[in-house]
Amino acid sequence: MAGIVNYIKESFEELKNNVSWPTWAEAQSLTVLVAVFSIVFALAIWGVDTVFSKVIEQYFDLIG
Repeated sequence: MAGIVNYIKESFEELKNNVSWPTWAEAQSLTVLVAVFSIVFALAIWGVDTVFSKVIEQYFDLIG
């Protein structure tokens, strides 16, 4: 158990002293970038799913 506590203490120490945190403006712009990319990627997946769904539907209409 002491090993886990020591690990957590060292992790927080590392975060406070050795990690370079982005500025507030940089964090905001990166957040917007991730949100836009996520929306574009979701729309792309939706589009591919819709096309595949139509293709499979047409296939089963032909054989059925």
